[in-house]
Amino acid sequence: MRHIVLGIIFLVVAIVALVSVVRQMKYRNYFALGFSGLTVLVFGFFSIATIVKVLKDSL
Repeated sequence: MRHIVLGIIFLVVAIVALVSVVRQMKYRNYFALGFSGLTVLVFGFFSIATIVKVLKDSL
């Protein structure tokens, strides 16, 4: 049960970082855009992988 909560928290962080990507594109801040994009990729991957693993283990 704890792992699904961790996956949801990772997903929330990825969504907030995605908002930051859009915002940094608007301001043309490429350094922050790079870090925000990297955060979306890393946290998005780990959140989806965690949620899929928990759902697969529960079946």
